[in-house]
Amino acid sequence: MDIYSQKGKSNSQKIVITLIELALIYISYNIMFGGGEALITSLFGWELIIEIPTRRWVILIFSITILLRMAFMMFYLLKRKIPWSECFTVPAAFALYYVGFAILVLPNEAALGLWDWLAIAIFILGCYLNTASEYQRHKFKLKPENKGKLYTKGLFAHSMHINYFGDILWVIAYAIIAGHVIGIVIPIMITGFFAFINIPMLDSYLRGRYTEFADYQAKTKKLIPFIW
Repeated sequence: MDIYSQKGKSNSQKIVITLIELALIYISYNIMFGGGEALITSLFGWELIIEIPTRRWVILIFSITILLRMAFMMFYLLKRKIPWSECFTVPAAFALYYVGFAILVLPNEAALGLWDWLAIAIFILGCYLNTASEYQRHKFKLKPENKGKLYTKGLFAHSMHINYFGDILWVIAYAIIAGHVIGIVIPIMITGFFAFINIPMLDSYLRGRYTEFADYQAKTKKLIPFIW
């Protein structure tokens, strides 16, 4: 099924996704601040940290921010139909961020340093690139004279998939704050998913829908502004 061409509100699916994400954040909270910490640390042989490090609160704030952004995107910006299968695949992916980084941060008791503050800045930038680009496109699409036109301005003038690049940045920020070597795998995975699965599928759809896509593709970077 072509998920990009199917239009619909899909409110039930959106509510289910949001509820599952709320449950995942509750689990992550319990892991970092509740009884789940003792279970996880004993399972992995990590030392139980008595005083809660600040970086755990940063991870929680990251997760709540992403939840709010996702709700804004789904309920306000997203116009395509969400198949019921996506109600489980999307939260499964976000479990990597909400729960995965909540686990990986447990053995890290270091105070926030320069790299961590840089990660917070990267997180803010990534959220901005993703949400602002989507909102710019949304405003463009609302104008009747732009019906059937491909949006190539604003942040999308710097990268065809600047919104995905924003996603990669905030996932990298999670990994830096968690400070565990395994955390590096998650942003690598999400980058590979975008580069080899999601972007080719979306480009194929856009190529068939918009005559101006070929020109846009020829003069605009694919994912990373000024690089690729």
